[in-house]
This record gives sequence, C-alpha cells and structure tokens, in this order.
Amino acid sequence: MSAVWLLAMAAVQAAECPRIVSQSPYLTMAIEWLGQGECIVGVSRHDSFKPALPRTGGVMDPDAKAIAALKPDVVVGSDMAEAAVFAAAVPPGARGVRMGGFGSMFEVESMLEDLSLLVQSPEGGKVSSFRRGWFTRAKNTGARGERVLLLTACAGTAYSYGRKHVLGDLFHAAGFNVIEEDVRVRAVRTGEAVPDLPALIALTQPDIVFTFNRAADTDCQVVLEAKGYKLIALDGDNFLNPGHRMIDGLNEVTRIMRAQRTQ
Repeated sequence: MSAVWLLAMAAVQAAECPRIVSQSPYLTMAIEWLGQGECIVGVSRHDSFKPALPRTGGVMDPDAKAIAALKPDVVVGSDMAEAAVFAAAVPPGARGVRMGGFGSMFEVESMLEDLSLLVQSPEGGKVSSFRRGWFTRAKNTGARGERVLLLTACAGTAYSYGRKHVLGDLFHAAGFNVIEEDVRVRAVRTGEAVPDLPALIALTQPDIVFTFNRAADTDCQVVLEAKGYKLIALDGDNFLNPGHRMIDGLNEVTRIMRAQRTQ
C-alpha cells in the first residue's frame, strides 16, 4: 500500500470528521452511535459519556469562551436551550444547530436523520434501521392497553411523563394506555396540582407504574410500595436519552411483560 494512497485516505477521513461540540448528553450518545464519536472535541458539564473531553458549559447555559477555544466546525445542542443564548455561544465560522427529540418518537427519528447529515456520518443507514426496529418492537411488547404511569425522581422531586413527551409517545405506541394524556412532564411535589406520588396514584389508579432509574445515580430513584398496581423498574439509560437505546428499552419491556404473562 503506497504512502501516497495512505495520505489520500487520511485526507478523506479528515474531511469526514468535523470538529464537533456536543452540548447535550443524548446528542453525544447519538453521535457515537452514528460513528462520529472521535470527532467530538468538547461536551457539556452534564456529559458522562466523554469524561476526558473539555467541558463547554451546560445544556441551558453554554460557555461561549470554552466553545470558541475548541475551534469547532459544528456546535449541536438541545432545543431546550433558548435560541438566542445558544446562538450567542456559537463562534463565527461554526455551524450551530439545536435538535429536538423529547416531544415524540417522530422527533427522535428526525433528530437522528438531521444529526447524521450534520456530522457527516458514514453510518447514516442506521437511522432507517432504527425507524423500522423501534416500531416493530413496540408492536410486540405484549401490552394489552394497561393503564400506566411513567415516573422518574431526582433531588426530592418526582416527575410524571405523559403523551406529549417522547416517553409517553413510546409507551402509547407499545400498546399501553398512558394515563397522563394531556401532559408532557408533570412535577409531583408540594405546591403543585398533585402534591405527592401517593396522591397521583390515588387519582389516576394505574394498573402499572413504570419507573426509570439510572444505575449510576442512586440519588435519582423512585421509591414506592406497590399497593393495588404493579411496580416495574426499568433501566433509565435506555429511555431517558432519546435515540437508539430505546430499542433496548423496548426489548426490556417485552421480556418483563412476557414473563408476567406466564406467572
């Protein structure tokens, strides 16, 4: 293999690897999955997927100086960040794009497709496979219209996810009756419309309460005693970062539901 050919290949690879700053962990995961993880040069302070990389502020408050120092070609962030704040943090000459993904599974598909083009992914075909894969698995979980609540908890506050959130949309597609139809995310705490989890459960009377816990984060666990409903804890890392791992999450739900049918 000639030195000239090797240099030519290196030049092609360099052209296909833009310098990327990822301002949200779920985007970092998606970029890794799309085969461009090595192109990431900086991540937000909330990111645990690239611990050795420089920190570039938060999801909502990106650090313009830290980002500019990395000389990125692309800065990608969540659309939860204010447009003006995000735009002000993107240095001249770089392309800045805010991405969705938390509203519906359609948003997740669109996010992955747009991100694939933005970061010049060599593995863009994965997006079509994801689209087919999650939908097929959703239709085969074994759900039979069970009434469900979807809960997380962190820093003493619980959150319930409804049909207007990607979690609610996913579980609705999987055949569950997501009780909180008109809700995106509801805080369950003193001073809110529903003051605590027992009150929410008494009000909604679910058949199943699904909780999403992260194995590495013991401070963010939903603690409940199942009375009159099934309590099923799921791996939050498969559900709380919109993207390809949601297929793993659906596989987990399918295993649990099938096991319960045989009991």
